[in-house]
Amino acid sequence: MKTIKLIFTAIILSTIFVSCSSDDDEMILNPMDGFNIVTSFDANNHSIELYSKKNDFSIGYNEVHLRIKDMATKSYISQSEISWMPVMHMTQMKHSCPKSTLTVTEDKTVSKGFLVFQMPGNTDEYWDLIITYTINGEEFTAKNTIDVISPKDGKQKVSTFKGSDGTRYILTMTGPVEPKVAVNDFNAMLFKMENMMTFPVVENYKITVDPRMPGMGNHSSPNNEDLSYDAASKMYKGKLSLTMTGYWKINLKLLNESQEVLKGEDVTTDNVESSLFFEIEF
Repeated sequence: MKTIKLIFTAIILSTIFVSCSSDDDEMILNPMDGFNIVTSFDANNHSIELYSKKNDFSIGYNEVHLRIKDMATKSYISQSEISWMPVMHMTQMKHSCPKSTLTVTEDKTVSKGFLVFQMPGNTDEYWDLIITYTINGEEFTAKNTIDVISPKDGKQKVSTFKGSDGTRYILTMTGPVEPKVAVNDFNAMLFKMENMMTFPVVENYKITVDPRMPGMGNHSSPNNEDLSYDAASKMYKGKLSLTMTGYWKINLKLLNESQEVLKGEDVTTDNVESSLFFEIEF
């Protein structure tokens, strides 16, 4: 009888172990858990899927994950060489936007990068996304129109402007994504327009930070840190102190390596805001 009980117990434990292992495998096989498919489209007998933590593409910084599925086998393709090119079709011209290269993540079927859209699409002007990828030495191209919208909160988190040096820049906020009443990590990326299709990262400039609450006497906050360039992340990093909930205008100034102001002004009694700014409301 004891032997039978031991065998029965072993079977139950074995079943639980297999079940747990299956659950673990299921988790491993779903690397996009917690992400949303923003868009997907078919081409060349493949399905191209683009994922984000958000539900849409909006102007400003968009972190994007991409997967390619073989429609015949219904399996995702590992470590394919992928590049992308966003193109805005305006009524009289075309241009691209700042973008990263796509890099393969720990899950070899998933590539990751970012796109920084300067403007939304509309009924007459629209964004195309061209995907070029290589599988087993064969190159494919896919193109699809994507919807790019203005932020739902209406707040400015990207600015396109011409500096006093005559260069056109794009400055976008990348964090905090969820601001808190605290000293927040504050991150941004800076690009320059080399031509209509090329937007390299600008290194080693400085961005001063002066957050104000226009609805509360335009008061500021303590313990802010200006944004300085971090070569590892290619971002500008600093600290943003938010002392209460509500609407904040983050007044900024952009300085080059010679400490010359390229855009933006100090906030004073007579000048209540800078011409270069981000907005946060929470």
